[in-house]
Amino acid sequence: MTEPTSFSAGAEEKRESVPTQLMKHKNEVGVASEELGLPNAAADLKDQPTSEIRQDCPYRSSGRPEKTSMIKSPVMDQDASRNCELYLPVSSNRSAMESSEESEEDMYRDEEEIEREKILLCETNSSEYKLSVSPEMDIMEYCRKEWRGNTPAAKRMRKGYEAVAQKFASIRRIRGDNYCAFRATLFQALSQATQLPRWLQSEDFTMLPENLLSKYDWIKQWQLRQKPGKRMGEISDEIKEYLILLRKKWKNISEIKGPLEKQEACDKLFKNEEEEYSLYEALKFLMLNTAIELYNADKSGRRVPVFSWLLFARDTSSNPCQLMHNHLNHIGHSGGLEQVEMFLLAYALQYTIQVYRLYKYSTDEFITLYPNDPEEDWPVVTLITEDDRHYNIPVRMCQETML
Repeated sequence: MTEPTSFSAGAEEKRESVPTQLMKHKNEVGVASEELGLPNAAADLKDQPTSEIRQDCPYRSSGRPEKTSMIKSPVMDQDASRNCELYLPVSSNRSAMESSEESEEDMYRDEEEIEREKILLCETNSSEYKLSVSPEMDIMEYCRKEWRGNTPAAKRMRKGYEAVAQKFASIRRIRGDNYCAFRATLFQALSQATQLPRWLQSEDFTMLPENLLSKYDWIKQWQLRQKPGKRMGEISDEIKEYLILLRKKWKNISEIKGPLEKQEACDKLFKNEEEEYSLYEALKFLMLNTAIELYNADKSGRRVPVFSWLLFARDTSSNPCQLMHNHLNHIGHSGGLEQVEMFLLAYALQYTIQVYRLYKYSTDEFITLYPNDPEEDWPVVTLITEDDRHYNIPVRMCQETML
C-alpha cells in the first residue's frame, strides 16, 4: 500500500478525495445527506476563521514508499469462502520515472522552494527529525520558514496556516516514518484524555487476538513491525501484551489532572521507541477487528457506515483478509494510512479525527471529519496535513477560541 504522491499546483483539483467519493456514492444509492454527515465544519469558514496546522515538506519528501507494481497470490479467506488475493509489491525501475516526475514537479515550483526542499532533506539526519513529536513552534513562524515561495501552492499553504493560526497558537511536527497518522492521532487523544474509553474497559478487550484467531485462520499471517518474519500463531501473546500496554498507558495518563504533568507524561511515552511502536501495533489490530465487525454486519444485512462500502470496494481489500495482507501488514513498512483507512482508525478508537487539509484551503474540504457522521459523545482530536500523506498536530488553542 502506498500513500498518495506529492501534488503540484493545480493537481489537487484532479484528485478525488474520499469525502467527495462518499458524496457521489450517496447520490448514487440515495443515502440521505444527514446520514452521510459530510464535513459541515468547513461551511463555517465563511463566518469565522479556522485554525489548523500543516505538515513539513521534509516529511513529504522523506520516508516515501517506493512505487511498486502488484502481483496476485491466492490465499483462502475462510469466512468469506473465497480466495483472498494478495497484492505483493515488486520493485520497479524508477530512474526514468523519477526524472520525469521531478522535472514535471519543478515546473510548478520556483528556485527558492526547490532549494528549500534540498536543505530540509539534508536536515533529516539531525536529531530533531528523529524525535517522534518535536517541540512546539509558533504556527506562523513555522509557515514563514517552510513556505517562502510565490507559487500558487505556497500562497495557498500560507492562507491555510493563517486560518489555523486563528484558533491554534503552535504546531508540533510529527516524525514521518509511515506511522505519522497513528502517532499524531494517539498523541492528541492521550494529551486530552480524562477517562478510559468504554471499549478499553471491556473484559474481553485483551482476549481479541485469541478470539479472532479461533474464528479466522488467515489471521496467522499477521505481521508485526519488529518481527516481520513471524506469524500470528506464534505472536498472539505479544499482541495481547500490546493491548494491555495500550490500556495501561491510556489509564495512567487519563488519571493525571494537571495539564502540564499530562503533557510531560505524553512526551515521555513518545520518546520510548519500544513502547511507542508497540502501541501502534495494537492500533493496527484494533482496526482489523473493526473491519471484521463492519464486514460481517454488512453481509448480514445490518446498517454500516458508508465508508465501509468504499473500504471493501477496493480491488486490494474486498474482504478483511485482503485488507490485512495488502494494507494493514504494510503500514509502517512500505506505506501509511490511506484516506479511507483514516475512517477505519476513527471507528476503531471511537474518536472523531478533524483534519485541516491545507492544500484544500478555500474549498468545502478544508476541514474534513473522519468519520463524516460521528457519534455525539465521541471526543475530537485535531490534525493538520498538507497532502493527505503526513500529519502534524496543532496545539495551544487560542484563548478567544476557548471562550
